[in-house]
Amino acid sequence: MASQLRLRFALALVTGAGSGIGRAVGVRLAAEGATVAACDLDGAAARETVRLLGGPGSHEGAPRGAHAAFQADVSEAGAVRRLLDQVQVKKRDDVAPFKALTLPPVPSALQGFLVGNVGQTNYAASKAGVVGLTQTAARELGRHGIRCNSVLPGFIKTPMTQKVPQKVLDKVTGMIPLGHMGDPEDVADVVAFLASEDSGYITGASVEVTGGLFM
Repeated sequence: MASQLRLRFALALVTGAGSGIGRAVGVRLAAEGATVAACDLDGAAARETVRLLGGPGSHEGAPRGAHAAFQADVSEAGAVRRLLDQVQVKKRDDVAPFKALTLPPVPSALQGFLVGNVGQTNYAASKAGVVGLTQTAARELGRHGIRCNSVLPGFIKTPMTQKVPQKVLDKVTGMIPLGHMGDPEDVADVVAFLASEDSGYITGASVEVTGGLFM
């Protein structure tokens, strides 16, 4: 699939790109031909991701057509604005005539749950809000030809889930119809599809990558 280079005219901003799902998404989009702006709170981890992507450049201010790393805390509005300004400069100066990908709002792999969970009121509520945000953005921006979709990963093998006690992982795995946890690449596959024109008539969708856990 990557040999089709479906994203060869795209500039992709991937947040949380220093590890786990974000890194897998960056690798997949680069394999599809996109120029990737890899952002993470850990700047060194973002630069390491860029080194894994191949092609020229593995640092901020990389040459024309290269992937680039950025350090930013996307929980701060001001930091997000500065990040977007930096990426826009790269878009104009380094990779014109590339176009920005229509990835989920603040392009990234967005975790979320469609069900509540004991002791996680704030987390579950914020993630449920992602669905509403996606649908609202899709309605508001559709007239401009901008698609907005989100990805809802389930239990994926990442540094975060590695911290979960094994007995908990075993219990959750037993609830997954497919019988196993997912890999970051499973999420990256869906992101690449949603970012490409293969999903050109899909907007406002929240796609679960859960192995059927929330059916």
